[in-house]
Order: sequence, then C-alpha cells, then structure tokens
Amino acid sequence: QVQLVESGGGLVQPGGSLRLSCTISGTIFGINMAWYRQAPGKQRELVARITTGSSTNDLDSVKGRFTISRDNVKDNVKGAVYLQMDSLKPEETAVYYCNNYTSSWSWGQGTQVTVSS
Repeated sequence: QVQLVESGGGLVQPGGSLRLSCTISGTIFGINMAWYRQAPGKQRELVARITTGSSTNDLDSVKGRFTISRDNVKDNVKGAVYLQMDSLKPEETAVYYCNNYTSSWSWGQGTQVTVSS
C-alpha cells in the first residue's frame, strides 16, 4: 500500500515562504500528482496538480505564488512532490496534503501550515 508523508509545514508570517515536501513509498512515474489543503471547518480543496509530463495547473488564488514540482525519475523507488509557497496569506492556513490526482490513495497525515503574525 502506498504511503504518503508530507513535511515542511510550520508557522510563517504573512508574506513569508515555505517549501512543502511529500515522499511517496513507491514510484510516481506515470502518475499525475496534486497538493490539496483543508482549512478548519472547510472541505479539502485542490491547490495544484502536476502531470507526468510536469505540466501544472493551480488554483486561481495561488497562481504566481505557488509552484508545484516533482521528481520524475523512472527507476526511483520512492517518489517526491514539492510545493513552493511564496507570499503566503493568513487565509491559507490549513493542513496540506499530497495525493494521486487521478485515483486517490489513502491520505497521509498532512503538514500544518499556519500563516499568522
């Protein structure tokens, strides 16, 4: 069973940056991946996705500030996906998760991002 481990979250001031990492216990070669977030009291939402060819698509509100990327080596035993987040806003406080965009695996624990002064 594929396991997802997200890391890199923390407390950051508005306007600050964080780089999130997601390690997947298996290759992600040929798999479209995505980052999601869930704020308190809200549904989980898609933040950004990246195809096998590294084409990306982002939530409108994060365009130009967030960058999703991936390791794309075919023979990697473990896969990795990243989310560089710049100019963070308080309303982006949430738990951030990564997952298979096309067919979700079991969710990991996520990583908490808190944007506050």
